[in-house]
Amino acid sequence: MAEDFSVTDFQRADDIAWILAHCRRIAVVGLSSKPSRASYSVSQFMLECGYDIVPVNPMETEVFGRPSYPDLASVPGGIDLVNVFRRSEEVPPIVADAIAKGARALWLQLGIVHPSVRQARDAGLRVVVDRCLMIERQRWE
Repeated sequence: MAEDFSVTDFQRADDIAWILAHCRRIAVVGLSSKPSRASYSVSQFMLECGYDIVPVNPMETEVFGRPSYPDLASVPGGIDLVNVFRRSEEVPPIVADAIAKGARALWLQLGIVHPSVRQARDAGLRVVVDRCLMIERQRWE
């Protein structure tokens, strides 16, 4: 990681609160149909909280009865938040796709960190890294 990259710069409480309040349509990159996976349980929780979940995974055809798309570019309509459940080394093209799609925010789940998220912030997206969306939503209530 670049020495000038600080994870805490991408864990700001104001960004977390803004995302939870303003980002209703969430594209979940790496969403699995397997209930044992964190992507499934976190997305199911967010769905139950009233958020619109859009599965993005080329290995799935549907999750939660919703069609799964192979990539962000294939998702019809706008995306408020891109929630990432992929390995850290897979983040740079997802960042580029989120920017190109016009997403409002980018969230990397627990254990996922990559300095390329600076590009998303520079492009005007709110960015959170190495945090669980479900845990933060529970705290926010």
